[in-house]
Amino acid sequence: MPKKIECYLDCVSPYSYHAFTYLQKNAASLKALNVEIEYIPVFLGGINVGSGNKPPWTLPAKAEYAKYDGKRAQKYFGRSFEVPSFFPILSLLPQRALTFIKQKYPTETLETAFLNCFETMWLGQLDLSKPENLVLALGKSLEKHQVEEILTAAADPQIKGLLAATTERVIKEQGAFGCPWFWVDNGEGVKEPFFGSDRFHYMWEFLGLPYEDLRLNVKASL
Repeated sequence: MPKKIECYLDCVSPYSYHAFTYLQKNAASLKALNVEIEYIPVFLGGINVGSGNKPPWTLPAKAEYAKYDGKRAQKYFGRSFEVPSFFPILSLLPQRALTFIKQKYPTETLETAFLNCFETMWLGQLDLSKPENLVLALGKSLEKHQVEEILTAAADPQIKGLLAATTERVIKEQGAFGCPWFWVDNGEGVKEPFFGSDRFHYMWEFLGLPYEDLRLNVKASL
């Protein structure tokens, strides 16, 4: 049986951005190792409420630590940006749009749309909860009529319900409490959850993939 990583993301989460780009960077290697990746939009705000979790910025100690951890993560994953002044956003609009794209368009289109949303939010410093900014993000890779269709569909009760149902499912069935959230099948009938953008070495171990763990390089320091 093939191995599979279900990757649940919300563009409001910078760690989802890191996880997404890391998996994209390693997509060819994972494919060669017979590992499938599926990207699935969820609503992080709903996960927090449904799981009883509190976002880091609402707890003073976590908020203070996040100033260090955020920059460390940026350095590790190779990018630099500031937390926007409008953060956090209510990400329902972009997540509903991405949900429709997943239903209607090829996988490659969803992946590109996710990347454009992440970059517009975090590098472009634009609030994706505003329709005009989401239009800019999606318009980087889609035609005008496609963007219009997606924005219209994002207001459709069926798409709203689908995002809500997916969000509820990962809470109740997988124990999700944040993003990025992963549900991983090792190809032998065993599935386990993983959380965050810094647990990939645990994931590779679970999947039985060859990898090099973190190691100190004494020679480089001499």
